Amino acid sequence: MWVPGPWGATAGGVTGAPGAVLREAEEQEAVPGVPSPRRRRRRFRRAGSGAGPAEAVPGPAGRCRGRAGRGAAMKPCGGEAGPGAGEPGPGDALCPAEEPVLLAELKPGRPQRYDWKSSCETWSVAFSPDGAWFAWSQGHCVVKLIPWPLREPELCKAPERKTRSSKAEARSRAVAKEKTLECGQIVWGLAFSAWPVAEEGDTDPACAVGLSCLILATGLNDGQIKVWEVQTGHLLFSLLGHQDVVRDLSFAPNGSLILVSASRDKTLRVWDLSRDGRQVQVLSGHVQWVYCCSISPDCSMLCSAAGEKSALLWSMRSYTLIRRLEGHQSSVVSCDFSPDSALLVTASYDACVIMWDPYTGEQLRTLRHVPLHSALDDSSEVHTSSLRSVCFSPEGLYLATVADDRLLRIWALELRSPVAFAPMTNGLCCMYFPHGGFIATGTRDGHVQFWTAPRVLSSLKHLCRKALRTFLTTYQVLALPIPRKLKEFLTYRTF
Repeated sequence: MWVPGPWGATAGGVTGAPGAVLREAEEQEAVPGVPSPRRRRRRFRRAGSGAGPAEAVPGPAGRCRGRAGRGAAMKPCGGEAGPGAGEPGPGDALCPAEEPVLLAELKPGRPQRYDWKSSCETWSVAFSPDGAWFAWSQGHCVVKLIPWPLREPELCKAPERKTRSSKAEARSRAVAKEKTLECGQIVWGLAFSAWPVAEEGDTDPACAVGLSCLILATGLNDGQIKVWEVQTGHLLFSLLGHQDVVRDLSFAPNGSLILVSASRDKTLRVWDLSRDGRQVQVLSGHVQWVYCCSISPDCSMLCSAAGEKSALLWSMRSYTLIRRLEGHQSSVVSCDFSPDSALLVTASYDACVIMWDPYTGEQLRTLRHVPLHSALDDSSEVHTSSLRSVCFSPEGLYLATVADDRLLRIWALELRSPVAFAPMTNGLCCMYFPHGGFIATGTRDGHVQFWTAPRVLSSLKHLCRKALRTFLTTYQVLALPIPRKLKEFLTYRTF
């Protein structure tokens, strides 16, 4: 039995069979200062009725507001267009965005085993790059692969590539079914491969080596990495080499099937899945457990975060250390690159997110997670705002963070304070949908929640900056014979 989602499409392809259950978010813990569950349910019903998905409606200054889903973006007060004609300028007064609305929640279909400690958490969630699949480590050694048929045009507007892989993808969606991957060990990390970029008549590099066009890698408690074929759910092979938990995984976004793994054995390892999973390199330099790794969208850099006060930046060409990013006061636990590779954000237990220029190592901005007095009682501990996860939005204008103070925060790139909050309990990870519009979060009880997020019409200025920065480094921009203010804009120094 298919359960209709509140956005008017099948929510995640989740069936009523054991494994994953879709339900409305009616039992969220009440947090003072945040709309009550009853009020949120009314919004939930409004979002689920009528036209279906949140329709993108252009607003003042080129912004857009969610008509149904209430995932409203910020806009300049007074309705005047800002300098960016689509994003607020340095001097614009901004109205707060409305808080994210909980659209749906996925729960494990099997009862929790209380005699097995640390086995039910959702440590990782992942969308495939095309948004057709969602993967979820729901605890108890199980990963759920859920087809994500977002066929509504307002929710999925990515242009289709006229390639063999996109045609195969379209055929596979029609017969896609939910799958359960029994991994045999607690699953900590998840990563989808990118779709190989191939023109008509070219040989698909993935298919040439016998791999399907889309694969999922899972990092396990015993140090193994299991690689699965997404369309069939079959195990392709296992990668052996790590001596402890594989905490995180990251595929090169260019479709080369290069995989980087981060482990508690204090190393990162580089694998080439186009060569039967051959280990290419071992990166050593951390002295604590490695929590996170992220490859830049241009595939030139790798950032790794460990239980240390600094993050390491590596070259993906020579596999050598570029620099150590120092500035946090506690363990760095999460990192992510902007879509144009021009920015890097790191999140730490010190309750701060630092925004870096990865090319120069300069700190551009620090976002401090100040506990909301209304959300915390007087007995709260000092580290209640310790961060767990940070990620960029697909257009690169927003950040999402999950912290231990029971809040999901959304930040605008230009501001030092969050533009929206949502109450959530025991959050561990977060990830934007590849085409924007909502965020998936994982929790300690094995649940996944889906929240509305600001839907943005990027300004022409930002689109030009994003296009230029995909192939120009900061040093190359600074060397251009252009005005100083334009250089500052292109290098994200106009905050």
